[in-house]
Amino acid sequence: MKFTAEQIAGILQGEVVGNPAVEVFRLSKIEEGSDGSLTFLSNPKYLNYIYSTKASVTIVNDTFVADTELTTTLIKVQDAYAAFSKLLAYYNEVKQHKSGIEQPSYIAPTVIYGENLYLGSFSYLGENVVIGNNVKIYPNCFIGDNVVLGNNVTLFAGTKIYSETIIGNNCTIHSGAVIGSDGFGFAPNPDGTYTKIPQIGNVIIEDNVDIGSCTTVDRATMGSTIIRKGVKLDNQIQIAHNVEIGENTVIAAQTGVAGSTKIGKNGMIGGQVGISGHLHIGDNVRIQAQSGIGKNIKDNEILQGSPAFAYNDFSKSFVHFKNLPKIVAEIKELKK
Repeated sequence: MKFTAEQIAGILQGEVVGNPAVEVFRLSKIEEGSDGSLTFLSNPKYLNYIYSTKASVTIVNDTFVADTELTTTLIKVQDAYAAFSKLLAYYNEVKQHKSGIEQPSYIAPTVIYGENLYLGSFSYLGENVVIGNNVKIYPNCFIGDNVVLGNNVTLFAGTKIYSETIIGNNCTIHSGAVIGSDGFGFAPNPDGTYTKIPQIGNVIIEDNVDIGSCTTVDRATMGSTIIRKGVKLDNQIQIAHNVEIGENTVIAAQTGVAGSTKIGKNGMIGGQVGISGHLHIGDNVRIQAQSGIGKNIKDNEILQGSPAFAYNDFSKSFVHFKNLPKIVAEIKELKK
């Protein structure tokens, strides 16, 4: 899809300096611009590229004044970075625009869905599924019985939503994610074997939640596993049964949260963090990457290490960790 500089300026409420009819059909970095591409300049570090870029159109701050003649057409806006971000969102919306029900796909007779549904081919909607307006379900998705999807939900290709799951408005779930699979519950027997404990709960995902590719959120044994509004989960994360994650908490890739742990709101958890079960993690907690959490954490703590302890103490201790051979040698010398 092509856009003229004049059309883009209209979207961004900017001013065209140059050829308003020049067309663009791709986005690029300013240093990698080419004919037909659109880029932006906001960081002074990249100022020199404005004079050599081959991009057809460049978005700049309205305070920018060129020292020499430019080959790129400018769109002047109040904030180039914010304008380009707005354009990225618009571009993404246009690119992902889908509508209609593709075949083959299966829709149970009891399914209820709202306006502007996109259902990709080879998808399955089970009994008593309820779907809101403007929902996009890409190909090869599975939606189990009694699932509820709110408005403006996007499920990318290959997403699996098990039965009884409830998903709020404006949620995005990426390819390969599994929501509502059985929690890891097995009772040991005297002979060393295990008996599976039925997992009869569900998963509740509130509004404005993003879940990355290949992330798994297990259903509760009883009750609900709950992901509160505004939570952002990266790729390849394991959320176990009966976990609750508070509002606006963000968790990076390869983190695992064991069963029945409650995580507070506004937390930031780095990649490859391991959190034991039945813990309480407070609000506004920061946990550095590869930390191991085995005890309750109070509000506002910053932690690092495995087992994790206070971040400042860890930083001070690390100075000694890396000097241990030297310190041991000095102790031996002092003993002599």
